[in-house]
Amino acid sequence: MAYSKNLKATETFAKLPAVPDETVVNDLLVSELQNFNKKIIVLDDDPTGVQTVHGVSVYTDWTAESIEAGFAEENSMFFILTNSRGFTAAETKQAHQEVATVIQETAEKQKKEFIIISRGDSTLRGHYPLETETLKNTVEAQSDVSFDGEVIMPFFKEGGRFTIQNVHYVQDEHELVPAGETEFAKDRTFGYISSHLGEWAEEKSHGAFKASDAVYLSLKDIRSLNIDGLMNQLMAVKDFNKVIVNAADYVDTKVMVIALIRAMKAGKHFLFRSAAALTKIIGGISDKGLLTKEELIKDHSGNGGLIMIGSHVKKTTEQFETLQECSFIEFIEFDVHLVLHPDKFKAEIQRVIETSEQLIRKGQTVAVYTKRERLDLGENKKEEELKLSVKISDAVTSIVKHLEVRPSFIIAKGGITSSDIGTNGLGVKRATVAGQIKPGIPVWLTGSESKFPGMAYVIFPGNVGTKTTLKEVAELLHQ
Repeated sequence: MAYSKNLKATETFAKLPAVPDETVVNDLLVSELQNFNKKIIVLDDDPTGVQTVHGVSVYTDWTAESIEAGFAEENSMFFILTNSRGFTAAETKQAHQEVATVIQETAEKQKKEFIIISRGDSTLRGHYPLETETLKNTVEAQSDVSFDGEVIMPFFKEGGRFTIQNVHYVQDEHELVPAGETEFAKDRTFGYISSHLGEWAEEKSHGAFKASDAVYLSLKDIRSLNIDGLMNQLMAVKDFNKVIVNAADYVDTKVMVIALIRAMKAGKHFLFRSAAALTKIIGGISDKGLLTKEELIKDHSGNGGLIMIGSHVKKTTEQFETLQECSFIEFIEFDVHLVLHPDKFKAEIQRVIETSEQLIRKGQTVAVYTKRERLDLGENKKEEELKLSVKISDAVTSIVKHLEVRPSFIIAKGGITSSDIGTNGLGVKRATVAGQIKPGIPVWLTGSESKFPGMAYVIFPGNVGTKTTLKEVAELLHQ
């Protein structure tokens, strides 16, 4: 069933049960986290999943060396960037089998328990349920663990994503729009109809899991601090059934995590499919103010910055249009439709690289943007379009890879774009998350092994911010 009713945001939030005393909740949470001796491993299907955390490591591969380094850290949590949102289904399955195998082997070697969070899009796009099912099957085949359930929690306050009465909403200015009614639900690769999360899980699993069998953690129980009731619900979950978490504020996440940790300490095993809010709370990450220019720009060479715009969602296009008001930026259109003509495409890549270099050296900030019309091959061409989009992404990446001048900063717009530029263009193996430059917009500090060590690399999700946010970030970093 599709929910087509938009809600007024202010009125809806005013009608919700009263928020509990956060001091009480924080004390309970700290107490539970202190005794929660499990390594938290977040598999991120694009690099925007670190948009709520700081001071944590992101590894861009899942070799034994990287995962052992993650386990060896004092931090309870680390991220592994899988970039699977840009993969085919077959590539996704293989990657998740590999990563789960290495995690399981490392955990056994180090005698350390772990939980896995599959961090997906807060607007419900991605390879679901393939990713969590593959993780479940792989870990269960190689250990004596049996997963009781899967916790589904796409709440992400910074991006205006809320789950109320089991329906997931995306805030658009003053309205809450059911997720199934948004442009994200019409995604050619990862589209869906349902906004009710139980029905969404049923839809995506082709009926293998019924909405009527899901367990729903209500805002009424969460906000009345009925932690025993929530824990009882969690203790009853079996057969990898789905747990739908309602949340409209971070305090809801905190209460839910208290109940979850108690259930796990009592022997329950869960996998998680969540957006970025859960990772901050279960990882015990403190609040931190937005990053300043002084914290981020250490390079005073006088070179210009580089902005790479790949995402095609409506919000990115609106932000790009506002960015064009910046007189200090030189704009270069990259005609990606030439991907259908290899020789012309090669020449186009070279033109963009050479022009960008010349301008950056002169102290000019450059914005390279892909042609705004989508390449449409017609009906039933999803996999072919995905493969062409990978070629385009490789080309965008190669622009950064072949730059011979170090920009003062790099902003990448769009999840897949930012992932490919980070791992392939900049050659990052391990980055540290510095924090956020705007709510929900993370910044990596690149590792010593990368092309430009210690650079501020802004990972700007395609679907986050207002129309002016990209312009504001560019203005903040402009020297």
